[in-house]
Amino acid sequence: MSTTATAPSSVQTLEAQHILQVYRRTPVVFDRGEGSYLITTEGKRCLDFISGVGVVSLGHANPALAAAIADQSRTLLHTSNLFFHPLQAEVATRLGELTGLDRAFFCNSGTEAVEACLKFARRYWHSKGETSRTKYIAFSHAFHGRTMGSLSVTWDDHYRAPFAPLIPNVVFVDTNDPAALAAAVDGNTAAIIVEPIQGEGGVRPISSDMAAAIEGACASSGALLIADEVQSGSGRTGAFLYSQTLGLTPDLVALGKALGAGVPVGVAMFTNEVASAAAPGDHGSTYGGNLLACRAALVFLDALASSDLQASMASAAARLGKGFCAMMGRVPAIREVRGKGLMIGIDLTFDATPVVAAAFERGLLINRTSSTVVRLLPPYTIIDADVDAALPLLEDAIVAAGRDSK
Repeated sequence: MSTTATAPSSVQTLEAQHILQVYRRTPVVFDRGEGSYLITTEGKRCLDFISGVGVVSLGHANPALAAAIADQSRTLLHTSNLFFHPLQAEVATRLGELTGLDRAFFCNSGTEAVEACLKFARRYWHSKGETSRTKYIAFSHAFHGRTMGSLSVTWDDHYRAPFAPLIPNVVFVDTNDPAALAAAVDGNTAAIIVEPIQGEGGVRPISSDMAAAIEGACASSGALLIADEVQSGSGRTGAFLYSQTLGLTPDLVALGKALGAGVPVGVAMFTNEVASAAAPGDHGSTYGGNLLACRAALVFLDALASSDLQASMASAAARLGKGFCAMMGRVPAIREVRGKGLMIGIDLTFDATPVVAAAFERGLLINRTSSTVVRLLPPYTIIDADVDAALPLLEDAIVAAGRDSK
């Protein structure tokens, strides 16, 4: 066991000396969790409505996940992708059934899954001899990750500028302008990449008109469609993919976050048509699809298949929606509540940063995105009692922060 001190002040001192300064951290140390709660080293219980940014889908210290991880660690953790892997085959088969796509590439994160999708969209056209088809179409407010490829199709210049020049031949289209999309897609377009619900961009679902325009542009030009479902997928909205509710038929899908229930898992899914272009050596991952990650994914998929969990998620989502409707009537600072299922954004009339701090003071964990948006990504295992506990804390935090911002 580590002997490093875990008091917040000690941890902050050590981090200031040794950790790359790319995170703004809340001054707290959590050392355990129980269901929808995290507990600090000082014993404070916090209701977790961000779940590690959408990752801890089955709650903290989930017994089934803990047992599977312990069992797998005693058996075999890693053999590499040099050998056949029965757990990979099982996860890939089940994801194929859930997504309607045929083949999987395993990696360690959503960003890596996006990167694989971008690479293989180009690989597909290269294999057909259409080497000029290198253009990507992405959208305003899009966020696809921080690797050089995924960053290239991320919209906000705040993320992009310090690392320019990025991959060329990326065109951004206004998310609310279907005509602009139709004009941008041409015979040189390799792929359109879209988040069916934009996460970091402010929890913005794309409209049915834009979904229809995307389908039409792909049909007329042959461009491939990449659905980035890292945050909106894996059942968070009710459907396994939010694309499915919009009538989108992606050729490639990126998954991550909730799929591992806290263990790092990323997967890129492909149709057979796109996958047929791949050859040994085109891509790879040392850790991708290791036995521990696959075992965690199977625990998650088993849980998600439960009618009890699906009913509980639907109940919690409905209860949250009803609570927000009532809250909007009392709190003028709430401009809009967006999202679907357990992916929710509350757009405010002021910067949401102080709301996050005020909520933490009251024992509720949330986060801010797109300046004015409070984002909620609770565990799938939240129950009605968790919702009833969270709503007054959130309302009080918004009111208090709004009052202080004047």
